[in-house]
Amino acid sequence: MAGTTTGAPTNVTQKYNQGGIGESTLRPDGTLKVTGEFAYSSDMWHEDMLWGQTLRSTVAHAEIVSIDTSEALKMDGVYAVLTADDMPAAKNYGMEFQDTPILAYGKVRHHGEPVALVAADHPETARRAAAKIVIEYRELPLITDEASATAPDAILVHENRDDHHAPFVPHPNIVHHQPIQRGNAEEAAKKADFIVKGEYTFGMQDQAFLGPESGLAVPAEDGGIDLYVATQWLHSDLKQIAPCLGLPEEKVRMTMSGVGGAFGGREDISMQIQASVLALRTGKPVKMVYNRTESFFGHVHRHPAKLYYEHGATKDGKLTHMKCKIVLDGGAYASSTASVVGNASSLSVGPYVIDNVDILAIGLYSNNPPCGAMRGFGAVQACFAYEAQMDKLAAKLGMDPVEFRQLNAMEEGTIMPTGQPVESPAPVAELLRRVKSRPLPPERQWESSEGADVRALPGGLSNTTHGEGVVRGIGYAVGIKNVGFSEGFDDYSTAKISMQVINGEAVAVVHTAMAEVGQGGVTIHAQIARTELGVQQVTIHPADTQVGSAGSTSAGRQTYMTGGAIKNSCELVREQVFEIGRRKFGSYHPAWATEELNLEGGKVVTNAGEVLASIVDVLEDEVVSVEEEWRHQPTEAFDRVTGQGRGHVQYAFAAHRAVVEVDTELGLVKVIELACAQDVGKALNPLSVVGQIQGGTTQGLGVAVMEEIIVDPKTAKVRNPSFTDYLLPTILDTPTIPVDYIEMADPKAPYGVRGIGEAPTLSSTPAVLAAIRNATGLELNKTPVRPEHITGT
Repeated sequence: MAGTTTGAPTNVTQKYNQGGIGESTLRPDGTLKVTGEFAYSSDMWHEDMLWGQTLRSTVAHAEIVSIDTSEALKMDGVYAVLTADDMPAAKNYGMEFQDTPILAYGKVRHHGEPVALVAADHPETARRAAAKIVIEYRELPLITDEASATAPDAILVHENRDDHHAPFVPHPNIVHHQPIQRGNAEEAAKKADFIVKGEYTFGMQDQAFLGPESGLAVPAEDGGIDLYVATQWLHSDLKQIAPCLGLPEEKVRMTMSGVGGAFGGREDISMQIQASVLALRTGKPVKMVYNRTESFFGHVHRHPAKLYYEHGATKDGKLTHMKCKIVLDGGAYASSTASVVGNASSLSVGPYVIDNVDILAIGLYSNNPPCGAMRGFGAVQACFAYEAQMDKLAAKLGMDPVEFRQLNAMEEGTIMPTGQPVESPAPVAELLRRVKSRPLPPERQWESSEGADVRALPGGLSNTTHGEGVVRGIGYAVGIKNVGFSEGFDDYSTAKISMQVINGEAVAVVHTAMAEVGQGGVTIHAQIARTELGVQQVTIHPADTQVGSAGSTSAGRQTYMTGGAIKNSCELVREQVFEIGRRKFGSYHPAWATEELNLEGGKVVTNAGEVLASIVDVLEDEVVSVEEEWRHQPTEAFDRVTGQGRGHVQYAFAAHRAVVEVDTELGLVKVIELACAQDVGKALNPLSVVGQIQGGTTQGLGVAVMEEIIVDPKTAKVRNPSFTDYLLPTILDTPTIPVDYIEMADPKAPYGVRGIGEAPTLSSTPAVLAAIRNATGLELNKTPVRPEHITGT
């Protein structure tokens, strides 16, 4: 493993506020966020602004018989009450196809669907007015699972489908249907010495970002709208908003506001169109801020899933075949379900070599809450199942679970089930070796010379045990995640780089539409500009739609894609600077024309380090500016029958070892450690890399032992839309997370980078489940694990 680097929070280089690629610069917004001074979208204010409020459905599936807004309109301070009949142009929007109403018309399809809007001069007035709107519903039968969705006489969630997936699905209540066939799984099964089967259930997880949906819409003198909003993808929003407002895109000007987390939940539209419609109707600025309960209804969630797996192996431990069916519940509207299905199917084998596979993944329409993008995007659910299968097979074979995985681990050159070769390093076996070789935390950590520390016990400060009935368990898991948009999507990013002299110093300005949602792009972008342009002063221009699209902050793609765009545009700026220098000074020094030049420390230098001129002298009063799109290697859609195709750009890998203590009498779990090893390609900012891995790991821990949106199967209503009842890991639940990263560059990526934040969300969940199984001997095939699953009560 020559050239690898171990990284951890304690050994990264501490160079803050300045520095280039490979240095641990601090986030420019970090101190403001920690002290509470950072301005989030919910903090925005405008003189004479109104407050918007949404009225949402109280039932999951029903005809709308009537809507009476008369009492709401009579209230003092109310400026507008709108229903679907008041929408100015297109009534539907959507990322992949337009099946989602701005406001429900005809019928509602899920609990909490928007039905009416109010604008008033005070948020309490708006809420009270919304409560006075009277809606009469005629309830309809519910579609809540695969059986009810695909029954021959099933009621249709969408009566008139109009999308490009429709001809390829066996039932109108299936959003997308993706088989993958390779080899002959039936014949290979006959050669297996051992076969294991499993049925797995993955719960609905919420992104649970801390900053709720919010934004400010300001009507403009030209009849357009200026929209300030927290989102993940400005230009995707723009393409959906403009048709609904009946405006050309150039009259919908969007600016990124402070984002309090995203994790996929802000890829879809929430309040953007609603606030804009109210602003255009009233002629006043309109601010909308969801409370926490409304936020649970106002964005998509992670798809709950049923997964059915079969694996076979020979007695010497080689995998023979895999069969699986993955059923993802997409809820009432399509969102990104089709793409999630594509990911789940193509990554369902995991990071293993299996030549014979029979795979099917489907996404359903139902009357459950809409689901879409969330960190891990279909690969999380699959990893939970295939890693449980690996442990089952290892146990049947009498093999160490890590050695069994290593024996079957993919590597560079492995052919994926889709027929696509892995064309960059795939150090799966090495990552497993690293987490296994790490020293284990001490036994019985709750005991010390000063007395018992109950915080280290299951139940923590509840003081439920002093160690009796507590059993340790250790579990391992490894996962594979694609990076970037897939299946032929035109994935590109745009960067505008300007360079000029201000007050005697060369300054670079980086302007992109990248959504900074906490991933640290604002830091990385400045580091790239410093490295490529040799300047210290770098200004990050606010993200908006006045520059070309940067795509979504998702799929681990922004450092790769927008970082690549910045690098590319900086190189073009650099060449223009050299050209200006050649024009001014070339006749005085032949090196301008004959040598490869570089920008270093504010100077133009030759390969030999000879200084030709300062950048300040070269530019003087000139401004160099370049705005260019940048693309990665093309992909293609998977075949609808065989699933074959070069569907992905890049793969990321992470492995975890979980150490847990389980109170077998009460069913309580304390995760002591979640060690991670991950290949990051190139650590552009080591401190940020470690933070991303630890954050993704914690999110995987949450779905393993506590996080789940509970939907009543009889009514399809959400039962726990609050942080009181939807539990998240706190600092007391978060274990030690040692990180061991290696840098094995992807030769096709800028600087060799890989996406980082998503991969650890895959393997942390099954590692925790494996450790609990190891402690209890129970099968535990559902997330999250609850006390009653352990105690059987």
